[in-house]
Amino acid sequence: MQITVEDVSSVKKTLHIEVPNEMVTAELDTAYAHLKKTAKVKGFRPGKTPRAVLERMYKKDVAGDVVSKLLQSAITEAIREKEYNIVGQPELTEVTELDPASAFTFTASIELRPEIGEINFKELTLTKTLYRATDEEVDAQLQMLRKNGAKREPIAEARPLADGDYAQITYEGFKDGAAFENTPLTESQQMKIGAAAMGNLFDEQLVGMNAGDEKEFDITYEASYVNSNLAGNTLTFKVKLNQILGEVLPELTDEFAATMGPFDSLAVLREEIVKNLSTNYDKRMEQELNEQIFSTLIERHTFDVPDVMIEYELDAILSEAERAFQMNGMSIDQLGKSREELRDQYRELADKQVRRHLLLASIVKQEAMDLSEEELTEGFTDMANMVNQPLEAIHAFYEANPDKIEILKLTLLEKKAVRLIMEGSDVNEVEPTLENADASETDEA
Repeated sequence: MQITVEDVSSVKKTLHIEVPNEMVTAELDTAYAHLKKTAKVKGFRPGKTPRAVLERMYKKDVAGDVVSKLLQSAITEAIREKEYNIVGQPELTEVTELDPASAFTFTASIELRPEIGEINFKELTLTKTLYRATDEEVDAQLQMLRKNGAKREPIAEARPLADGDYAQITYEGFKDGAAFENTPLTESQQMKIGAAAMGNLFDEQLVGMNAGDEKEFDITYEASYVNSNLAGNTLTFKVKLNQILGEVLPELTDEFAATMGPFDSLAVLREEIVKNLSTNYDKRMEQELNEQIFSTLIERHTFDVPDVMIEYELDAILSEAERAFQMNGMSIDQLGKSREELRDQYRELADKQVRRHLLLASIVKQEAMDLSEEELTEGFTDMANMVNQPLEAIHAFYEANPDKIEILKLTLLEKKAVRLIMEGSDVNEVEPTLENADASETDEA
């Protein structure tokens, strides 16, 4: 067998393979010998059908089977001979038709796991920003809770509807003089003026009305309007303002705290808020350190990444995004972008993630790292806490899905490698400034 390798890149090769005619002939002979034993052909006893008859009846099927076998065996032999560590499946191109009198040739593209070499991960200089929960942040969280617990009550004074008020209205929309199916008669609907639930123009028409007023007006919605049920339509609305409502915020008392959960007092609620903010800040600090680590490692070690690995990572990113949307009762289609547009948007992130996994895997191998039983047990416990499930349920899940255990082990080994990097790094602790706080919040968003 003759193999010619075309180097597309360090991680992509094109194999031009020629299988000699004698191998083709041998495979055809074997295939027809087996077929002769099993074929049932009218007029011939089992095992006595002449090959010429079999060729006339089954030539296409036999050729397909032989080509498949030759492709698989030839590619396997080529990969073994060249000692390639491939990722993904070979992509076949330029496969010639099988000719019993000629050699069989084809071309296959393969991608290889990159050879990174020894990783220089020691003596990194990292900056750790010591974020802490401030009184202002705690107060802001309390105000948010007040806002969530607010009640809407009719305003005491007699005045026109203003921006920021809540309007209780009865309305119906018409198109060309007939009731429009997407805007049926709706009674006692509450909407915040300025929130543009029916569009900014709709809100503007309501401002200045008094309780009990009725009004009729037209609105033309652009074709690009976010609500597809209204987009591209000119509608006539008949609206009656029943009431003007205002938000009444609860007082910050121990009684209010008790409505927010198992909190005996406002002080306990504040402590819980501080705890949650601190947890988020711990995650932010860890995320920033990780970002610095991998930015430095990627700068130190340049290597090609196989396209197939990036595509696998993109699949994982989009699957996770889809799960997150479903948990919030939405679909990824509501982003208004196609799957291909999203893949293009996240391709750079996927590339960085693949490089991160490859670098960490190299460090794990380089340092001969392994997991102890205690570390694996701790990993199970952390998983149980994260998904809020009993430890027994986590064990049962992994027993039923043994392949998932390897993924968990890889994740735990990656975390162990990151800890090793941090232990050998020079970490400078700094107080947060307005600049790095804003930048961090932008990253999180």
